[in-house]
Amino acid sequence: MDSINSFKGYGKVDELEQRAFRKKTRKRIIILVVSSVVLVAVIVAAVAGVLINQRNSSSSSDNSVPASGLTPAASLKAVCDVTLYPASCYSSISSLPDSNTTDPEMLFNLSLRVALYELSKLSQYPSKLRANAMEPRLQKAIGVCGTVLDDALDRLNESLSSLEIGGGEKHLSSAKIADLRTWLSATITDQETCLDALEELNSTAGNATLHNVRTAMANSTQFASNSLAIATKILVLIGIFDIPIHRRLLGFGGSEPGFPDWVGSAERRLLQENTTTPHLVVAKDGSGQFKTIKEAMATVPKKSPTRHVIYVKEGEYVENIDLDKNTWNVMIYGDGKDKTIVSGSLNYNDGTPTFETATFAVKGKGFIAKDIAFKNTAGADKHQAVAFRSGSDMSVFYRCLFDGFQDTLYAHSNRQFYRDCDITGTVDFIFGNAAVVFQNCNIMPRQPLPNQFNTITAQGKKDPNQNSAMSIQKCKISALDKLTAPT
Repeated sequence: MDSINSFKGYGKVDELEQRAFRKKTRKRIIILVVSSVVLVAVIVAAVAGVLINQRNSSSSSDNSVPASGLTPAASLKAVCDVTLYPASCYSSISSLPDSNTTDPEMLFNLSLRVALYELSKLSQYPSKLRANAMEPRLQKAIGVCGTVLDDALDRLNESLSSLEIGGGEKHLSSAKIADLRTWLSATITDQETCLDALEELNSTAGNATLHNVRTAMANSTQFASNSLAIATKILVLIGIFDIPIHRRLLGFGGSEPGFPDWVGSAERRLLQENTTTPHLVVAKDGSGQFKTIKEAMATVPKKSPTRHVIYVKEGEYVENIDLDKNTWNVMIYGDGKDKTIVSGSLNYNDGTPTFETATFAVKGKGFIAKDIAFKNTAGADKHQAVAFRSGSDMSVFYRCLFDGFQDTLYAHSNRQFYRDCDITGTVDFIFGNAAVVFQNCNIMPRQPLPNQFNTITAQGKKDPNQNSAMSIQKCKISALDKLTAPT
């Protein structure tokens, strides 16, 4: 039973459910292919017509009739038809006063507003649930819901804000479309994480709360999915007409081979230089400004637009660190992954939700780690015990060690890049729903419990429009120490 339960929760896909899903999918392939071809033709015609109308509007004296011949209602239907929930898409947007438009960008904007409004209605819901919860584990799981729903709300706000620049002027670029797809994918992952935290309890009270929360979140999850689908299917089409779109995961192929395009020259220098001048130094022996990493992190300015570098000297630092979403552009580096170690032992068996077991967790954008180890020493018999969790967008990990057993590395969401790293574990030890690339890494399964078998990855995509995936490039997979077959 433990080996089956170990696959459930936190975005992991249940194998039995997957088999049933694949069986049904095979029967629908022909119908879906034909339908997709027809739908794409309709969308292209609609978007092209709107663009032609926009480009010719300056020379036309009468703009009351779109050049494409599409009415606002027809345009909205064409846009909503690409979503997983076309009925809710159409009804929610058409009820807004600004929906009398044929502009797909404006319709996307309205879809974001609908999703934001619906999710904001849930802002106080977790605290009310928690006040009525009697079980300590249930209270903690509801606490996870409060955290991730707040994160989802921030991502929607960020998505909406990114559409407005100087005087309300709209501007879409390939980079902005990639950002929008990433943030909306993360918004959906955040909401799924709430459900996962409740589902893993597998208790009467937990299941009842799970049902209530899933019902309360029905609209917010659908509306976020609708916005993501529009960004994926419609905005990318606009990009094809106006600008080149790079479809490769994380946008590889920039000026520096092997690095994502969003890793700038300054960041590459920080990764490649042997010596870096830090802003702060942490040392157990007192030779730095701080003796603990947590103390140093507390001094980092919030939402800093510039890089803040922290050097952690050799030693084992037994502490749990959670960098909030407002801690931006932090770089932490040590004396080597075998010398500078951050260690913890929080685990699910002892009462901590999987999401909160991380020895080190980051959410603020632009995080970089280099030459440092992150460990969870709880052991195989404690089951879920995360060494590192990242929801940091555009985060980079270079020459790091992620050492644990079950659920070692939680690549939760957003864009992440791992290079020349070592990752150890037993079950699902690389999991989550980020857009993540592992390059030149050593992936090392270790001995699991007698009733378990090794599974390396557990990718948690739930929505087909999410841009999340795990890409493993030029990595070596080999056993750690003595790994034997299960008995």
